[in-house]
Formats: sequence, C-alpha cells, structure tokens
Amino acid sequence: MTSPTLPSSRPMLHAAGDGRRDFGLLLDHGPFAPATARHQARPVLTSWGLDEEQIYDTLLVISELVTNAVTHALPPVVLHLHAGADNCGRIQIHVSDGGPQTDPASWAAARPSDEHGRGAAIISALTDGTGAAPDGDGLIDRWADLDAA
Repeated sequence: MTSPTLPSSRPMLHAAGDGRRDFGLLLDHGPFAPATARHQARPVLTSWGLDEEQIYDTLLVISELVTNAVTHALPPVVLHLHAGADNCGRIQIHVSDGGPQTDPASWAAARPSDEHGRGAAIISALTDGTGAAPDGDGLIDRWADLDAA
C-alpha cells in the first residue's frame, strides 16, 4: 500500500492556469482542526470576493465537514477549496481523511434533543450537493458544493 500524497502543512493559495482559485491545508487530527480550518479559510474566501453571508455559510460547512472527519475518521485531515474564475461560480469544499469511508446515506437524521448529529443536515441545507468517494491517493474525499452567486 502506498502512502497518501499530502499537501504541505502550511496553507497554500494559488491560481490554476484556467483561472480557478485553489486552497489546500493539512490539518492536525484533533479538537482544534475545525477552528484552524475556519481561521485559515476566512481570508481566502474574502480574497475571492465572497460576501459575509457566503463566507459564513461556507465556513459553517467547512467546520461541519472537518468536525466529522476528526470525529469519525482516521488521520490525516486535508481541506481543499476550489472556486471558479469569476465571482458567480461555485465554491467546492473537499475534506479528505484516512477513512473509514462512511456512506452519506447512513448519516442518520438528528432528533431535536440530540446534542450531536446535526452536521449532515446543516451541510445538506446549505449546499447544492454532497458526496463521498475514495480520492485515488488512499484517502476518502467528502465534498460539498455551494453556490457563490
């Protein structure tokens, strides 16, 4: 078995040749990962021209995906953000982890009295699509698409 290919532990921001904007971040597999992801992603989203409501929604989805990775999967936890060249495109959020792979359909709906278990419902409510699949590097990629228009 080969080791997964991981980005540097330092945040990366670069523009691809086709005008897309990309950001990647290797996170510690621990309780501070969601806050670190939000803290590092906010200035990137701002630089991409998102308004405060779009940033809030995107950060909430990032936080929920990273929390799920830290809570339910093995390390590593890697955040990737992708945006189109214009400000009217989609924001794609990818959080890769070491598995085990969870079928998104198995995410049970939370009861109102539950303290945990609302992440999947929040993600579904704020996004246009979600999914999970092996990423080819030995990790499981969980993704969500948001309309940034």
